[in-house]
Amino acid sequence: MYGMEPKNCKRRILLAVSGMSPQILTETLYALACVQRPAFIPTEIHLLTTASGARSARHKLLHGGNFVRLCKEYGLDPELFKEQNIHLLCDAQGQPLEDIRTARENEIAADQIVDWVRRFTSDPCAALHLSLAGGRKTMGYFAGYALSLFGRAQDRLSHVLVSSGYESHPEFFFPTRESHLIEVGNGRVLDARDARVELADIPFVRLRTEIPQPLLEGGAGFSETIRHIQRIDEPPRLELDLTCRQLRASGLAVELPPMLFAFYAWIVQRHLRDDSRPCAADLREPNGLFADELMTLVRSVEGEMGRDRELTERSLKNGMDKAYFEEKKSRVNKILESQLGKALARNYQITRFGKRPNTSYGLALEKENIDWRD
Repeated sequence: MYGMEPKNCKRRILLAVSGMSPQILTETLYALACVQRPAFIPTEIHLLTTASGARSARHKLLHGGNFVRLCKEYGLDPELFKEQNIHLLCDAQGQPLEDIRTARENEIAADQIVDWVRRFTSDPCAALHLSLAGGRKTMGYFAGYALSLFGRAQDRLSHVLVSSGYESHPEFFFPTRESHLIEVGNGRVLDARDARVELADIPFVRLRTEIPQPLLEGGAGFSETIRHIQRIDEPPRLELDLTCRQLRASGLAVELPPMLFAFYAWIVQRHLRDDSRPCAADLREPNGLFADELMTLVRSVEGEMGRDRELTERSLKNGMDKAYFEEKKSRVNKILESQLGKALARNYQITRFGKRPNTSYGLALEKENIDWRD
């Protein structure tokens, strides 16, 4: 379902970050539902805010407030946004933050904003529309960066634009159908009916495919996720410890089942030799030498009584054939992509070199970037 038009998604989420200006939520909803074409009518609305921001939102939006007025005036469902949809940013002890002023509070807010965006984008049936209009500048930055990390084709990022005089006015929440006068000082009065509200769509780079599955599933904060993306631009380094059966790529532990660990070790071992990559021509018939080399590594990894050793021995009793090689290569590469992310995994996956009939297989890594330990 990835790549669906946002308006066609079964679950349509509007998420806003806000401080003491809850009107960004009604302004954004108005723009999405009443101005934008095609309209994006949310099925649920969520607000991320501080303790003081939550009090302001409850008072000004709910319980007969301006959100309810907007829904009544334009035929929207007031159940889209309820008190339980106001999510508080909390400190390490679970206490709501009154504001975000210190470096530590910024770090905490970043992790929680990232986690909410990750959650909402984990549903393939959902389209997320994220508004950057409210809250402190760092909140908007973290929210936008989070969508860049986790956003998909159907997700959108926007900033609401309000005509001069109405912007940030504490009594303006949306353009009304009927005349609604608001005072702007010095005896001047504006009519909410005349206000113009629109959305500026903000393009963003989608990095989701570069993030490994464990980070997509949660448990990582903002800084850890960014650190992973930064590894892509660093020199690759592969560490393989045969005795401890440990594999690290760019400093990240990679978990491979014993058989696949031995197969990958065999590829690395041959890669480290001169001119000894396995070739497609060597697999036209079952290859006894390849089978013997792999079995030696399987015994080192599994010992003489390992279950994988027995299965591998039976599979290779007549030698290693092309089907066996391709199946193991494909599984290893998929696990590397899942655990490292697509871009980082390319440095470590088993790659094809040359053209048929002279195709060979190995790693793109330079030998000096591989640390092999027996």
